Amino acid sequence: MGSLVREWVGFQQFPAATQEKLIEFFAKLKQKDMNSLTVVVMGKGGVGKSSTVNSLIGEQVVRVSPFQAEGLRPVMVSRTMGGFTINIIDTPGLVEAGYVNHQALELIKGFLVNRTIDVLLYVDRLDVYRVDELDRQVVQAITQTFGKEIWCKTLLVLTHAQFSPPDDLSYETFSSKRSDSLLQTIRAGSKMRKQQFEDSAIEVVYAENSGRCSKNDKEEKALPNGEAWIPNLVKAITDVATNQKKAIHVDKKMVDGSYSDDKGKKLIPLIIAAQWFVVKMIQGAIRNDIKTSATHLCDHINTYQHEIRTKHEIRT
Repeated sequence: MGSLVREWVGFQQFPAATQEKLIEFFAKLKQKDMNSLTVVVMGKGGVGKSSTVNSLIGEQVVRVSPFQAEGLRPVMVSRTMGGFTINIIDTPGLVEAGYVNHQALELIKGFLVNRTIDVLLYVDRLDVYRVDELDRQVVQAITQTFGKEIWCKTLLVLTHAQFSPPDDLSYETFSSKRSDSLLQTIRAGSKMRKQQFEDSAIEVVYAENSGRCSKNDKEEKALPNGEAWIPNLVKAITDVATNQKKAIHVDKKMVDGSYSDDKGKKLIPLIIAAQWFVVKMIQGAIRNDIKTSATHLCDHINTYQHEIRTKHEIRT
């Protein structure tokens, strides 16, 4: 399941302006003693995950076809340049027949064992008008698999960004509304507290993988807002990789799902103590009820006996 590390030939395919920026970003990582970077790409099928991997590498490293199903297993592409190695892991779509594909998540988790996720690219499309319950369920499944902490090392990547929104909305307004709705879905699906989610500060970046993407005067692929998206995405990846949050190491405990078991085991003594306390309270209440009932019964018997004696005395 490993990947052969190759020289980054595709790097030379980028325009000179993009190459300069990428070299600058990778130098920043090396200054942080990061000589390698592992980026995992996740999302639903058909949103442009594989195409984004190809764009970032500058080579057709993952087969993409509109008439062919996505790969069924994760694929890692590794490239090295100047002593720096980038690993990008493309993954199967997380939805199958309208439901969350938990089998795909298990395959991804197994593939990542003993690896560290420096950055997660959570990919969706910009040119979609709504989010639904399935989006929330996908986020929830990722959270249950890798923990809430995964979102502190995440970028939201919206593809198909060379998109003309409806006439009554500007590009900036539509992009903002779409990204805000997805961020709200991530918060709801991850069940992160408001402050925790705000601290995670998930950045939104846009991508256009089509060969018809416009270019700026430096021959870089540019979005309708003029942004050269490949260097912008790599900069955002660099920022997340070097933020103060801990990278996600996938070990055997996470793969076996035993983290939740460990947390449960720590709570067992507290649960037992609480149960003992409740049982004692119930037993005490029962004893008090019995004592009170017995007292009342004795009082009734004594009263009855007194009445009998009184009646007997009157007759005699």
